[in-house]
Amino acid sequence: DSAKSTRGQALALALLYPNSPHAATATLPAAFSDLLPHFLVEPEDEYIVKNKPVTLTCRSTPATQIYFKCNGEWVHQDDHLIERTVDPATALPVMQVKIDITRQQVEKIFGLDEYWCQCVAWSTTGTQKSQKAYIRIAYLRKNFEEEPLGKEVALDQEVLLHCHPPEGVPPAEVEWQRNEDVIDPASDPNFFITADHNLIIKQARLADTGNYTCVAKNIVARRKSTSATVLVYVNGGWSTWTTWSSCSAVCGRGWQKRSRSCTNPTPLNGGTSCEGQNVQKSACVATCPVDGGWSEWSKWSACNADCSMWRSRECTQPSPGTGGKDCQGLVLQSLNCTSEQCPQSVSGAEDVALYVGMVAVALCLTLLLIVVVLVYRRKKEGLDADVADSSILTTGFQPMGIKPSKPENSHLLTIQPDLTTTTTSYQGTLRSRHDTTGKFSMTNGPLLDPLPNGSHTLHNGKLNSDPAEFVSRLSTQSYFKTLPRDVANTSYGTFNFLGGRLTIPNTGISLLIPPEAIPRGKIYEIYLTPTLSAPCRLPLAGCQTLLSPIVSCGPPGVVLSRPVILSMDHCSDACPENWAVRLKKQNYEGTWEDVLVMGEELVSEPYYCQLEAETCRVFSEQLGRFALVGESLHMGAAKRLRLVLFSDAYCSTLEYNIRVYCMDDTQDVFKEVMQMERQLGGRLIDEPHVLLFKDSYHNLRLSIHDMPQAHWRSKLLAGYQEIPFYHIWNGSQRYLHCTFTLERLSLSTCELTCQLCVWQVEGEGQSFSLDFNIAKDTRAVDSEFLLMDTNATALAGPSAFQIPYLIRQKICSSLDAPCPNGADWRMLAQRLKLERHMSFFASKASPTSVILDLWEAQHFHSGNINQLATVMADIGKQEAMIFLVSDGEC
Repeated sequence: DSAKSTRGQALALALLYPNSPHAATATLPAAFSDLLPHFLVEPEDEYIVKNKPVTLTCRSTPATQIYFKCNGEWVHQDDHLIERTVDPATALPVMQVKIDITRQQVEKIFGLDEYWCQCVAWSTTGTQKSQKAYIRIAYLRKNFEEEPLGKEVALDQEVLLHCHPPEGVPPAEVEWQRNEDVIDPASDPNFFITADHNLIIKQARLADTGNYTCVAKNIVARRKSTSATVLVYVNGGWSTWTTWSSCSAVCGRGWQKRSRSCTNPTPLNGGTSCEGQNVQKSACVATCPVDGGWSEWSKWSACNADCSMWRSRECTQPSPGTGGKDCQGLVLQSLNCTSEQCPQSVSGAEDVALYVGMVAVALCLTLLLIVVVLVYRRKKEGLDADVADSSILTTGFQPMGIKPSKPENSHLLTIQPDLTTTTTSYQGTLRSRHDTTGKFSMTNGPLLDPLPNGSHTLHNGKLNSDPAEFVSRLSTQSYFKTLPRDVANTSYGTFNFLGGRLTIPNTGISLLIPPEAIPRGKIYEIYLTPTLSAPCRLPLAGCQTLLSPIVSCGPPGVVLSRPVILSMDHCSDACPENWAVRLKKQNYEGTWEDVLVMGEELVSEPYYCQLEAETCRVFSEQLGRFALVGESLHMGAAKRLRLVLFSDAYCSTLEYNIRVYCMDDTQDVFKEVMQMERQLGGRLIDEPHVLLFKDSYHNLRLSIHDMPQAHWRSKLLAGYQEIPFYHIWNGSQRYLHCTFTLERLSLSTCELTCQLCVWQVEGEGQSFSLDFNIAKDTRAVDSEFLLMDTNATALAGPSAFQIPYLIRQKICSSLDAPCPNGADWRMLAQRLKLERHMSFFASKASPTSVILDLWEAQHFHSGNINQLATVMADIGKQEAMIFLVSDGEC
């Protein structure tokens, strides 16, 4: 019955479609009439390369007929090549059919749907359909969507080269070449090719310098990108000092020197050379050789029994020393007496006298020798003492021809420092409290007025000196040579034991110099400046990133009695469990060293750090160049980025640019961008936004959406722009930004509404709505988003502090002494929520003073002295009332 039904269906198809392959349906032998056909070979997907047709093959058993259907239509039977055979193993009839597909057939329906073909086989029992085979035209476009760019990288730094191959069917395979040689990550694990075809050099080696090419290929063609040159440079490093040379003078004052070379390592491929001196000189004194000289002859002795007399002399005028020649000649001289002087005696008596004389001469000679040895040793010891005393000259040198001033009048000691030792010498302006007026420089403004007795007094208030003059004068000092001459971002002042404060407006950077930090009798000229010049480049490795500005305060050699407090912004997510935070300091050699690891502080160290939500406060007993570096412990660690949008203040063309800056969320970078945009004539078009950027190795993508298509269109070819992950994380580029170029269709269009989307690939993102008028400059760069800090950049003495000096002393004397009920400095720290720093406070001679220093640093702009008085009252101290003391008493 089923066979009859199938033959009926085939007959019906033949009547409806006389050209169909069912017009001539064969029947199977009765032995196979109940079997459905199954496919031995089914058509496979094919690609048409250039103009060559492809052949599709289909084989089925048992089958009465077998034909192809392409895109829903039967292929004409004349286009089929049919073969009939018998399977020798099963004796079943086998039918095979082949058809050719040409490029013209596929292109005829191109754009509507993919071209496909399917094989249909019949038996007397029923029909079966094969899988669909898709036929595509293979191609590979010429232009890469993204090509690698050349880079200059430091030794051992990670390198990322991007490559987005051209569009093609089938998709192109990508390989990388270095100097025409294929890179195989399996044989060299220092290379890694990502899933999206980017090349990562994990640690750049000198051998990795070369031309890198991205090669894309498929069955059609092979394309090469432009070559990207990777230059691996090595920064120079000093070798160890040689031993001191011998003194240049054979006798008297001379010089000795030692040297080092920039060969550890030698700078290569444009790396920075070593900074500092390669030769050091030191004064020396060589002891002169002294030739011996004879003393006067002694008087002649009496004539002895053998009719002779003698006299002696000593080699003591002077005694020979330090390699000098000994005296040449006789020590003893004898002479025969005259016959009248000879004593007369018998022979026996003469013999006795002779022997006695010989013994006496021997004793005299022995005594004389002993005397000479003693005198020689005493002279030598005296001379050695002189030489030892003269070694003080080797501690430093002064130029020849310049007489050193008297100790009671000297105020400036310039000693060339030995950079290999831990001893440092201050080369800035150190003035004694008893300096004379004529020796004090008054070029920095009326901060110090001369008194009748020649001493000086320190006035409070803002410095009115010329900043350019100060920077020019400091540029001659060795410690200031690497500082940028940025007058606008440099704060300086002259301070004594009363302390003071330096502030750089609108950067979050300040330096608090507490009272008694500068020893009494000293006056220091101190500067504060942020810097990102080339010599200060931080070597970052692995997951490390710069979290704060690089801040210099100095001069670095000043002696401090207690720590100063350096405040600066940071951009970490303030989650200590995500970070290993280190405080780095640049030494005299220019090398950055870890001086503090957060969470591992030692109270005995000269550095301590308090990390707040957005601010870092560094307690330091030494001035210098500091930076805060964080190393992410896992991919959850994030930096705060500040997104700021600018556009042209006035637009007279159809094109309109929107610049989106992605910078570290610190005030100093924001200030620099605002200053730069002011020069470019830009305007702020939206409030700054904060975005958390995670250590996930994913790039930052930015795109603009929902523009009114009737009035605006984007001129960008891609749908989004990307900022590479390493550019943001390394912080090597200060002003990262993307520019979106839009075009209005009419000059009369002035309103722009759109959505700005910013997100990290495979991460969270944010969307901002923009709605503004491009014709009206309603929001200039100097708007409320840049809060101008009108406070003085330098305050000296009591005006720099909220707590009067006398009140501060009374509080310290009241709370420093331990109290049985705990009403001492410990309770003050608890009330001010500083109890986590108890061990640090306890290590100081006056814990209360350090707590008040930190309170001053935290609340200079917003502190309320009455709140501190309330805290004192809560502790139960009567000193709370001393806050009402009159100004006259202070």
